[in-house]
Amino acid sequence: MDFQDYYKILSVAPDADSKTIKTAYRKLARKYHPDVSAQSEAEEKFKQISEAYDVLKDPQKRAQYDELREYGAQSHDGSRRQYSQSSSKQSDFSDFFSSIFGDPRRAGHGGFSQEGFSHKGFSQDGFANKGQDIETDLPIFLEDTLTNTSKTISYSLPQRHARGGVRNINKTLNVKIPAGVADGERIRLKGQGGQGTGGAPRGDLYLRIRMVPHPLFDVEAHNLIITVPLAPWEAALGTSLEVPTLSGKIKLTIPANSQTGQRLRIKGKGLVRKDGRGDLYALLKVVMPASVSEETKKHWQKLAASAAFDPRMEWRK
Repeated sequence: MDFQDYYKILSVAPDADSKTIKTAYRKLARKYHPDVSAQSEAEEKFKQISEAYDVLKDPQKRAQYDELREYGAQSHDGSRRQYSQSSSKQSDFSDFFSSIFGDPRRAGHGGFSQEGFSHKGFSQDGFANKGQDIETDLPIFLEDTLTNTSKTISYSLPQRHARGGVRNINKTLNVKIPAGVADGERIRLKGQGGQGTGGAPRGDLYLRIRMVPHPLFDVEAHNLIITVPLAPWEAALGTSLEVPTLSGKIKLTIPANSQTGQRLRIKGKGLVRKDGRGDLYALLKVVMPASVSEETKKHWQKLAASAAFDPRMEWRK
């Protein structure tokens, strides 16, 4: 199997900080999301990007991966090994990932093999066995959660043929996604899983909601956070500006003497919940120009000389 370079997949340097990695993932995840990308390999690319981010965002996983990477893509048991990206559509993670960190689907979902299901439901012991339940990720945009929507999904399903063997078939479904679904929530589709035996019913299909990160908004429960950059004079004097929301732009008044880290609440512009909608919080951040002219510099010097302001007054107490 070929070694997977997660840094190369996200187009970041090996010493990239967590913020750089998160920004790169957000950009690529929205670019290759199967709903918006016309590329034939978008779904597989999206899975690779998600897998790379899953490892690099976690300090412990990243340290383990970096050690493996440093020693020439050797396996964790010290033997030389070739790795490859799994092409199985039943698996959310590659064989390479599973060889290092194990199969995440095994934890808490008993009976799931690396392919996302086990063949226990196809036992030929003469007893009736319900078909195996199947679970898979369903990536959706934050915008998709505002109203009821439909998604077309395709997945691989184990099918028992007349001679008792098992083969995989591809199945496509049109799935209704209710408004207000949250990241990690599961949607159950009864009878859409593996085939039962001895007259027993089919298993179920579980869709695990996975929110595609938005380039502008962070999520806190049902609230959204957007960082609003301000020029120093905007923070000092106050201003009115347009702020994007999931449903369009709105006018926001910035009060005079605003500070970095200050939050302004925009009621009802967050995510859908049972009793309405969450809120959007504008997180203010004062930023300096990358460069200034000599004339502007003189204005700053004049302000520094005349302003009776010491930002480090607390240090003197």
